[in-house]
Amino acid sequence: MNIFALVLKNLFRRKGRFIFTLLGISIGMASFTALLSMGGSMRGEVTRQAQAMGANLMIMPENICVFNQIAIVTGETISESLEYGVFEKVSVLEGITVIPHLTQKAAVKDNPAVIGGILPEETRLFRGWEIADGAYFTSQNEDAVVIGSDFANRNEVSVGDEVTIRQETLPVIGILDPTQSNDDGMMFVPLTVAQRIFQKEGYISYMSAKVDDMAKMDSYIAAIVDTANVQVSTDEQLLGSVLAILGSVNITLQLVAGVALIAAAFGIINTMMTAVYERRREIGILQAIGGKRSTIFKIFVLESGLYGLLGGIIGVAAGLLAAVFAGEFISQIGANDLLKGASPEASVDISLVLMAVSFSLVMSILSGLYPAWKASGLTPMEAISYE
Repeated sequence: MNIFALVLKNLFRRKGRFIFTLLGISIGMASFTALLSMGGSMRGEVTRQAQAMGANLMIMPENICVFNQIAIVTGETISESLEYGVFEKVSVLEGITVIPHLTQKAAVKDNPAVIGGILPEETRLFRGWEIADGAYFTSQNEDAVVIGSDFANRNEVSVGDEVTIRQETLPVIGILDPTQSNDDGMMFVPLTVAQRIFQKEGYISYMSAKVDDMAKMDSYIAAIVDTANVQVSTDEQLLGSVLAILGSVNITLQLVAGVALIAAAFGIINTMMTAVYERRREIGILQAIGGKRSTIFKIFVLESGLYGLLGGIIGVAAGLLAAVFAGEFISQIGANDLLKGASPEASVDISLVLMAVSFSLVMSILSGLYPAWKASGLTPMEAISYE
């Protein structure tokens, strides 16, 4: 007796039931895989962008909330401000190189944009910027704009064009080389110009700092806190806070997706129990001609396992595809403000694929154990006499 051929025949016997059961597994696995894929990609992107900031310390307003910390890492605006005088006090400390940032939102060509107010020369040296096209600022008060490479491509802006920021029209004088950081998606103007345009004279958003001696990190932090009433975080602490929030969000979403998987598991149990009752006479005949209980048990377990294997493969493929399209949609509608610049697209990880398919297979096999036990427990007389 060819068990596998018998399993395939039984699997496709009720095509409608087979399709709907398979859909239940596939949809559950697709949602689970899409969330895992997007979450893993997001964590990797945020980590990369945090490292690309090139700062050892972030100096922020006191009692800043975690969502503003996320905004700093991801190149978004924050709701709190520091007085410019704080920067002047910190910048004179020995062993620390500090630059200020003023980040504000604006609309450019009817598209949302983040404007960075900077000290031109200090920031260029701190970030290691190079100019891909055009020129850089020639003074601290120049009414001009330098833009990131992604911003230029996305908004079709070139050197020589003009952009309007809060009713002020400024020429684009340069485009930065790609930096693989949030800088690529931003526009930059001198700090004094940004303060004037956004009516933030005397204020900045936060500061980035590099230290000369990493072994003295604690003493640098203590000196900064003693000098000004601010909150100081190392790059690792800030990244840890952001990833902790992302992890909590991902776990919550995965638990929601897990509900769909549980529903799919009960769908398999229902399908296999129905198959047991429909095929009692078959089971009795198999036993009458010498079929062992272990063989019948194996047949039903294999059937439920095939549901999981096929559903897992289809679900993983659909989940990765959904993650790609979801990422593109989120980017197009500008809905990823919480993680500005962090790509929400899928990351195709072979370990994720194998894990998801294996999980689907194991879940389906476990779901089929009870129906298989019920089927193998029937006596030949009970099975054959069933009407």
